[in-house]
Parts: sequence; C-alpha cells; structure tokens
Amino acid sequence: MADWFNRLLVTMLPVVPRPLVRAISSAYVAGETTDDMLAAVRDLNAIGACCTVDLLGEFISHIDQAHETARAYQQVIRTLQQQQVNATISIKLTALGLLIDPDVCFELTRSVVATAQECGNFVRLDMEDTQCTTPTIALYLRLRKEFSNVGIVLQAYLRRTLGDVRFLCEQSAGNFRLCKGIYVEPRELAFQDGAITNKNFVLILEEMIKQGAFVGIATHDESLVWEALRLLDQYQVPPHKYEFQMLLGVDNQMRDMILAGGHPLRVYVPFGEQWYAYSSRRLKENPAIAGHVFKALLRRLFPKKQSRLSQASAEHVMVAKGGVSSPLMAEEERPKEPEAEGNLPI
Repeated sequence: MADWFNRLLVTMLPVVPRPLVRAISSAYVAGETTDDMLAAVRDLNAIGACCTVDLLGEFISHIDQAHETARAYQQVIRTLQQQQVNATISIKLTALGLLIDPDVCFELTRSVVATAQECGNFVRLDMEDTQCTTPTIALYLRLRKEFSNVGIVLQAYLRRTLGDVRFLCEQSAGNFRLCKGIYVEPRELAFQDGAITNKNFVLILEEMIKQGAFVGIATHDESLVWEALRLLDQYQVPPHKYEFQMLLGVDNQMRDMILAGGHPLRVYVPFGEQWYAYSSRRLKENPAIAGHVFKALLRRLFPKKQSRLSQASAEHVMVAKGGVSSPLMAEEERPKEPEAEGNLPI
C-alpha cells in the first residue's frame, strides 16, 4: 500500500503547481541563488553545523554545459572563501561530463579541486548510479595522486562497496562519505532488503574506522546513528577523523541532538536554478522519497508538541554540564578540531 501511494504522489507531480512544489521543497533546497545558499549556510553555521554545498545539475547533454558547471563551481568556492563561511562543496561528475568525455571531465574536475586547494577548501565527489561507480573511483584516484583535498562517496547498498573501501585504503585514498544509496539498482548489484543494507552500512563503517580513514557518516536512520556512536566509542575515534552528515531540512531534531552531543556534523545544502528538475528526478528514481516529503509536509502543517518521552530521549544524548550523559556520545568539552572532509572543512 505504501509503495502504491508513493508512486501515486510521483505521478501527480506534473499537475502540481510549481509554486506549491517550491513551497514544499523550500525546507530541503536552499533556493536558486548564491545569496539563498549563503543565508542557509550562515544559519547552520550559527548553530554549530558546517556545510557542504551542491550546485544542482547533472546528466548534461553537451560538453559545453560541463565547462559552464566547472566555472560556476569555481565561483562558488571563491565566494565561500570571501564570505568566510564554514562550507565546502560536493560535485556530481556527470555534471562535468563523466558520461560524455571522461578525459574532459577529469580536467574540469581537476580545475575545481585546484581552485578549492588555493582557497583552502575541500571537494567531495558524489556517487551516482552504478554506471558511474567504477569511472568515479578511477577519476578520484587520479586526483589523489596530486591533491589531498578531495574525497569520495560510497554507497552501503552496493555489494561491491566493502571491497572498494579496502582497495581505496590500500591506495592511501581513505576519505569517505558513507551513505545508504538512493538509486534503483538490480539485485545482482545492490541489496534490496533495507535491514541487510543497514547491516552492511555498519560493517563498512567499522572497516573504514579500522583502516584509519576519515568518514562522513551520512544517515538520518536513528538505528545507524546509534551504531555509529557505538563504533566511535569502541574505537575511540578522535573528532577530526569523522563527522555526521545530514540533508538540509531532514530530521532537524536529530541534527540538533547530535550537535548537542558534541559531535561534528555537516549539512548538505543544495541550491540552484535546476531545483525543480532535481526534485522531480529524485522522486522518480525513488518514489519512497515522495512519501517522506509528504509526511514531512503534514508535520509542518500540523505540528505536534514534543512528547515527554521524546524530550527525555533528547536529553539523554545531550552533553551534561559536568560530564557526558551517555557513554556513546561525545567526549566532554571536546577540543576544537579542524572540521573536515579530511583535515579541512567537508
């Protein structure tokens, strides 16, 4: 029934007026302009979160668009430096021509990473569907021969990912964002069972920690947050070697609880004129998102008071004045470390 309802929501999207879609997506997309993005980043910085910025656009049809995207990202990087905000960038290689001309894509990506290095910033290479997995890893390794201010995203639902982690760590390229994965993939390539994906997420995260890699733990699943906290405590991972990562506007209460626990946390901030195409594509790729957005909209329209139980839960993970209320949460008075997708702000 849930799948049927989610698909119905997606089918109805073309007849929904764009202003309404924009209103719904406003919590999850910063806006269309650089000023919109900067306003969102400043708000997040003010509560102690750092950010990673994504200029929306991917799967281009002509290589000229890739050159335009590279120039736009370089301008974003310079703007972040000039405005002195705590934010790095995430890029999708298909927006830089990965599926049109991999060599041009490498040169354009290299130019973006070089600009980021000049500005003391960091670039995270997003992972897309499985046709992009191997070429993205190959391009990443080429960049790592020259730059240290670049990392990659790996997806826990792919059967290959544990092997990819070990291979990349052998190449001294262990700077990761670990997420579940959102693209619809066949069973032979990706786990179809959510419970198995969660188990694989924990297995991969533990391998990353044991390998000494930097890891951005990208999840809104509270069970995975708990597992991550358990592993961070078990291996006594220092705060400059990890951070939690969340999407703009998704489970702000969990975000605030993690920050209150003293953990570094980064918020993914998408913006740009292609917000509608981005939102529509994501919904079609994974109709379950439509259900989540619909529920979130209902919560915004009909907010409920926080229950005593949820308040107690939130208080349990807060850092107490004289110590840490939960051994799975952060160290007391965690020293200020450079936040990083690898010793730099993600």
